[in-house]
Amino acid sequence: MVSDMTNHSFDLSGRKALVSGGAGDLGSAMVAALHDAGVNVVVLDCITDIDQWVAKLNLLQGPLLTAIRVDLTDRNDLVQGFNRAVEILGGLDILINCQGIQRRYPPEEFPLEIWDEIIEINLTSVFEVCQLAGREMLKKGRGKIINIASMQSFNGGVNIPAYAASKGGVAILTKSLCNAWASRGINVNAIAPGYFDTKMTAGLKADPVRYQQILERIPARRWGTPGDICGPLLFLASPASNYLNGVVLPVDGGMLST
Repeated sequence: MVSDMTNHSFDLSGRKALVSGGAGDLGSAMVAALHDAGVNVVVLDCITDIDQWVAKLNLLQGPLLTAIRVDLTDRNDLVQGFNRAVEILGGLDILINCQGIQRRYPPEEFPLEIWDEIIEINLTSVFEVCQLAGREMLKKGRGKIINIASMQSFNGGVNIPAYAASKGGVAILTKSLCNAWASRGINVNAIAPGYFDTKMTAGLKADPVRYQQILERIPARRWGTPGDICGPLLFLASPASNYLNGVVLPVDGGMLST
């Protein structure tokens, strides 16, 4: 039987995307990739100089690209920012949840207030935005939700118990939402980046011993760059992935294979 590719296009032109937590290193790369693919994008993030961040992307030509500053730990502010984003876009086709922070302490010393902050941003706000987006997407019976998980969705890491717990939660949340919404036209999947060269991993890269230990565990023999996440992102955002549901896709240079 010849496969019908007419319903499996990679074309994203004219789609409407919300990127939550999009001003980080990976988020910025994903925003630029979506914009280059013809997607109208609104970003929610908590950075104070969000207008300067948009200007530095230098993506003034082409589809809509704008950003709204929101406090991801303030649930009411997040709702207001989401509603404003949908109003600007005139609807919602794609949601990318890439907000995330990390703090390192030995578990026996981990401050509970830091635990609460990480869980609120990395997991609770992800669920809140998924819930809000799901309500919009269910109205028309279609949509793409892509959460950013982590290698720590599969293992516990070292001295990052809150981060590991939150990213494990993102992976299982993705599967739970898939179970509820796949039959109603919404694809919910996640990307689990491995070790990427970003500000979040700067401390690890600065430690030559730890850096070499990690590098030796990656079959590709290199750390990821932000651009490495963009192909998987565009695939999961496009109609080409319409039969992918509940997947937590490692983008890790083969690290999970070792």
